[in-house]
Amino acid sequence: MTTSQKAIGYLLARNAVSESFATRFHFDATQETVWARFMFYEEVPGRPPLLLRMLLPHPVATKGDKGRVGALVQCVYKGGNLVKRITVVEPPRLVQFEVIEQHLGIERRVITLGGSCEIRRAGNGADVVLTTIYRGYLRPRRLWRNLERLLIGQLHRHILNGMRAAIAQKSPALQRALAECLSAESSPPGGLACTSRLRSRR
Repeated sequence: MTTSQKAIGYLLARNAVSESFATRFHFDATQETVWARFMFYEEVPGRPPLLLRMLLPHPVATKGDKGRVGALVQCVYKGGNLVKRITVVEPPRLVQFEVIEQHLGIERRVITLGGSCEIRRAGNGADVVLTTIYRGYLRPRRLWRNLERLLIGQLHRHILNGMRAAIAQKSPALQRALAECLSAESSPPGGLACTSRLRSRR
């Protein structure tokens, strides 16, 4: 075995590691309002952040009913596709799904296993927790996990910003808060805080 073959074998771990990464976001809107505007990454209008455009195929559209257990949602990308099966729907609190097909050209590096969106009442607003479960093949895991965290965190933020923009369309006050947040790239007072966490398991 050549040195380059050994290097490739080291980078592509035989025993993939399952990871779970979650992002929490607070909305100054009711649980029901947030639920009505939940969307998948592939449904968010506008361009994804630069890192997502660099490392992931471009999302185009979805086909299917994400509000029904057992439904298949076809997620169309430029040059690929991904199929999600809805496993749990509990309005206005929870949606869970599993990925049953992935053809995005990144399967030797990472495979998405599933995810969820949980919406919790929090005072006069609602906390949203987005979770992505995936299998990472690249190693050393300590190095690649950090990049994966950054990538999924930006994906989650893109979804949450899309949801927030949809909510703000009917509220001039929220539109102003959204514009201030995006221009400053920070979270103004009043419920736009975001935190993330990661769990790993073999």
